Amino acid sequence: MTDTILPYLTLGAILFCIGLYSALTKKNAVIVLLSIELMLNAVNLNLVAFSKFGVVPSLQGQIFSLFNITVAASEVAVGIAILIALYRNRGTSNVDDMNELRK
Repeated sequence: MTDTILPYLTLGAILFCIGLYSALTKKNAVIVLLSIELMLNAVNLNLVAFSKFGVVPSLQGQIFSLFNITVAASEVAVGIAILIALYRNRGTSNVDDMNELRK
């Protein structure tokens, strides 16, 4: 690895660890969804860094990162829709209260 890729990988690892910690410890479902997005953005940062500074630089990492952004946007849309439906039924956005699928 060259010296120019190390800051990108370090930032990606820090962002991923922050997102993982938040997703595992927070109880609000919106914060959990934001934490998952933070982890996906850390992965995208690493993909772009490896595609730019890798052994064989190419656009494959950047294209896969765009695909990952598209999937993440659809995941958030579905997650928010499910969260709104659960909030209307239960009246809370606490993750601990959403462990059952029945009414």
